[in-house]
Amino acid sequence: MSTADITNLVIGTLTGILSSTAFVLALFLGFCIILGFPKLRATTGRKSMVIKSLEERVGQEAYMQYLPPDAPRGPADQLRTPELLEHKR
Repeated sequence: MSTADITNLVIGTLTGILSSTAFVLALFLGFCIILGFPKLRATTGRKSMVIKSLEERVGQEAYMQYLPPDAPRGPADQLRTPELLEHKR
């Protein structure tokens, strides 16, 4: 095997690796860009297929309901709930 053959082999290998890497990168970026464009359009009401936030989907009728300061807190015994105690009787 001569130096010219080894040089051609190395150049061919590098060309193949670089071209396949460029193809996969272009394919990945193409899908990311194409699938990303619908997210840029403005949402028009509830029937839009694009949801940018939960608040946008739920709307203004949903509001946060906070617990009062005197609400009981702490660990709950899930096996002694009123529903289960009633079922035992």
